[in-house]
Amino acid sequence: MAYDPFAPGPFAVGVRAGTAIDSTRDDRPLPFEVWYPESAGAGRQPLIAYCHASFGHRRQSLYLSTHLASHGYVVAAADHTENAAADFVQRTQRRAAGEVPTPEEADAYLREIIADRVPDLRFLLDHILGGAVEGLPSIDDLRIGLVGWSFGGWAVLATPEVDDRVAALVALAPAGNSKPLPGIIPATLTFAWKREVPTLFLVAERDRFTPLSGEYELFERTPSRKRMFILEGADHQHFDDQIVDPGPCSPEHAHTFTRALSLAHLDAAMRSDKDAERFMERDPVAALHERGVNAVDYLRGSPD
Repeated sequence: MAYDPFAPGPFAVGVRAGTAIDSTRDDRPLPFEVWYPESAGAGRQPLIAYCHASFGHRRQSLYLSTHLASHGYVVAAADHTENAAADFVQRTQRRAAGEVPTPEEADAYLREIIADRVPDLRFLLDHILGGAVEGLPSIDDLRIGLVGWSFGGWAVLATPEVDDRVAALVALAPAGNSKPLPGIIPATLTFAWKREVPTLFLVAERDRFTPLSGEYELFERTPSRKRMFILEGADHQHFDDQIVDPGPCSPEHAHTFTRALSLAHLDAAMRSDKDAERFMERDPVAALHERGVNAVDYLRGSPD
């Protein structure tokens, strides 16, 4: 059968949930979920950790997590305490009640959430790899990938600076460029990676929060094999599970773009799948266009 990253995979998707407690950081709680391929057989499966956007949640890109799991990946995601959707609701309620943080408090909060993200991701990996979640397939600890959106995209790009386990990355409209827009979390990157980490950037043409100029900068600084695809007519929200005001790019097209390219990249980088490699090297943009999805390969431009 021809390689088809657009189609659902052969496995039914199971789910496990719980709360991981990091005792090394004041018993920091991380509610998590894991999506996994049921009846995957005796082989060891690759592990993906997903990192949500600021004030997002672990199910934020469920369309992608379940797609990867149906193709044999174990996908784990946690709510990043103090910077998850529930925290946004609480902070909004406190502001409405007149509890406005001082500039010093606001600055301390930013420093806290920046400092927590990468340790959260690393602890989630440790928790899953340590066998704390029952009922999962056997996991290959040499095939670990990260996927993150927005602030989560920054976190996955920052993790290889301190963790050599990472074998592949997918950064969805990542933050972290040197000139963030006002109001965007001012997290920085050194790109001091110690190993080759094949990286895929999936970005939006009309992004209001992480515009293309910043994405180009991050791409050029990435010290590894890399590709970037631009979803035409899309905004920052097009990587979310729920897209409220899609504009010229439909939710269906946005999800097709992200699912197919993410899967093919991870299959090529983590499984050395020759069919996936050929798909990525030939013309994935043309395959997207056949399905009505308008996209551009940053290095090659639009198809003729």
